[in-house]
Amino acid sequence: MSTPSSLSPLPSLSSTVTRLRAAGCVFAEEEAELLHSAANSDTALEALVERRVSGVPLEHVVGWAEFAGLRVAVGPGVFVPRRRTEFLVEQAVAAARPGAVVLDLCCGSGAVGAAVAAALGTIELHAADVEPAAVHYARRNLGPAARVYEGDLYAPLPARLRGRVDVLVANAPYVPTGEIPLLPPEARDHEPLVTLDGGADGLDVQRRVAAEAVRWLAPGGRLLMETSERQAVRSMALFAGVGLVPRLAVCDERDATVVVGTRPGRGGVRPSSRSLPNGRPTDGPVRIRSRHP
Repeated sequence: MSTPSSLSPLPSLSSTVTRLRAAGCVFAEEEAELLHSAANSDTALEALVERRVSGVPLEHVVGWAEFAGLRVAVGPGVFVPRRRTEFLVEQAVAAARPGAVVLDLCCGSGAVGAAVAAALGTIELHAADVEPAAVHYARRNLGPAARVYEGDLYAPLPARLRGRVDVLVANAPYVPTGEIPLLPPEARDHEPLVTLDGGADGLDVQRRVAAEAVRWLAPGGRLLMETSERQAVRSMALFAGVGLVPRLAVCDERDATVVVGTRPGRGGVRPSSRSLPNGRPTDGPVRIRSRHP
């Protein structure tokens, strides 16, 4: 008499692809492979597929997101890091050095800070987010080498950081409130609204980040924020208005836009001769275009 296997055979990959396609998943083949690799029985696979076809982000279903060559843990109620944000990481790495003091504000899962640390090696890394679930995952992803704080923007940070931050990176929300309903359901239905909604013009949180940045940046330190290309000129003016010297970096292939603001000081970074006394550029932004290899 034969003994049945302890594990039931998984349904075919093609049947999973068919179900995912029917649910509107654009990358059904790739997603099916990930779901099959995450399941060890037909029951487990069925549960995973059901969650995905119901609209739960794939990353929440499998428990991780691929980002800048890292596997970043994420879960329900946590913002999923976007591939375009890898360009923000690249700009932060270019602005920093080993041993730098780096602050990842609006850190979410900690993906940006983790990627910067992986690229630079030893840095003094701090991160903060207002969402408790995000703080939980950031502590998990960043480990004991980083200090992760829970609270609104700069509020939970220790006073000893003031004037010491070399690189302040903030993936703050920048979607205008009126455009939230236009987002894919994976985002608008499963990610916290606070991680998406940037207010009427999308710049509310950017204004708050920029307003206090100079107090926390070291002389010559840089603030880097992701934004959209259509908002970039206003973001640059916002930076200039608080005393930062702005420039713009754009990656066409990833549709990524990053505004960089430098605190004048160490290294001789000064407002451009093309600028008004308040630092506002008079003849357009400096644009640095980069294509992903």
